[in-house]
Amino acid sequence: MSGGIGTRRLGRRPLGLGPGPGVGVGPGVGPRPAKSTGGAAGAEGQSAALVDAVRLRLAELGAEPTTASVAAALRAERPPLGGSDVLEAVHALRSEIVGAGPLDPLLADPEVTDVLVNAPDEVWVDRGTGLTRAAGISFPDAAAVRRLAQRLATAAGRRLDDARPWTDARLPDGTRLHAVLPPPAVGCTHLSLRVARPRAFTLEELTAAGSLSPSGARLLRALVAARLSFLVSGGTGSGKTTLLAALLGLVDPGERIVLAEDSAELRPAHPHVVRLEARPPNQEGLGRIDLRELVRQALRMRPDRLVVGEVRGPEVLDLLTALNTGHEGGCGTVHANTAADVPARLEALGSMAGLDRAALHSQLCSALDAVVHLVRHPGSGQRRVAEVHVLLRDRAGFAVTAPAAVLSADGDCHPGPGWGHLVARCAARGIDPGGGGLR
Repeated sequence: MSGGIGTRRLGRRPLGLGPGPGVGVGPGVGPRPAKSTGGAAGAEGQSAALVDAVRLRLAELGAEPTTASVAAALRAERPPLGGSDVLEAVHALRSEIVGAGPLDPLLADPEVTDVLVNAPDEVWVDRGTGLTRAAGISFPDAAAVRRLAQRLATAAGRRLDDARPWTDARLPDGTRLHAVLPPPAVGCTHLSLRVARPRAFTLEELTAAGSLSPSGARLLRALVAARLSFLVSGGTGSGKTTLLAALLGLVDPGERIVLAEDSAELRPAHPHVVRLEARPPNQEGLGRIDLRELVRQALRMRPDRLVVGEVRGPEVLDLLTALNTGHEGGCGTVHANTAADVPARLEALGSMAGLDRAALHSQLCSALDAVVHLVRHPGSGQRRVAEVHVLLRDRAGFAVTAPAAVLSADGDCHPGPGWGHLVARCAARGIDPGGGGLR
């Protein structure tokens, strides 16, 4: 979440599974491509032909692409290599077949949070301090980027081809993949990878990294302990999921947390978590399971805490209904520019479910207690908690937010006009949100 904290790769295992798209298994896979003879194609053409040949040989044998099997397939092809070049070629081939190819070094870096590919020679990386060009990382050509995107999509069980030129998926190790093929992607396949972390940050780690002050951390602990319902808001990449996972780690171990997500990204450090993930339709347009259905199913699973990973559609109606019917302590994330924009954002989402403005605001005021808003500094990339708002009614009866606490960049936490309301809500449940830390 913060510039001082990286995202660690899961076990450094390969992203992909199997020998890649377009390759059959068994003896009927067809002729092996001819070896390059050099000339205009050069070393890149010879390398691509060798990768294809090794991939086909593994498919014929039905062998898993382990280091040993790749080495055996490479020896069978008898490339003009000798000495240490063979070992280097084995690692490179295995990376091309089951890994992320040129992106493997970036994805293995524990500080990397995002990897973006715009073109064969244009790879960007975020290590928590903003995007920078990845030096020395490139693909041979646009076709290589497309092959990688399709293989990763296949590993995630998703379709990616000319008929369906984009996909959003979660890879087996938890990395989130988004890919768009040409022609919607102009010039080259665009690839976005958000690297998963093997465990959630703790609130202490986020405090040490400067994402919130000690007094701000005490306030957030109080929100969770008082079982207040809240949303974490912010822009893209502001750290909403990271903060929410840390807060869920504070939930009493005796409580049951049920998560409903479009893409399973939340990994709270809690002993009793049930995770539900949405599913897109298959190639025939059937089998879709949306987030709204998951929220309905979650309500039948005896949740002590109902969590919606990201509220961005009609499921807002089911979430608000749940929070209004005894499911205290529910939470989720929502994209919003400011905390004050959250009621308008939820109003727009509620209209997708056929909920009129008055009904939405009536439910919102009684269902939601607080909004925790995150910002990201445009220069340094530093992510931090900026405000905590409470929900109030205006004179017309519509929901508005009021700042209960403003957390400055220098670490101070100042009470706002809504502070008394937040104190009263927490005190009603025996919790002191200030702990003497606000000034």
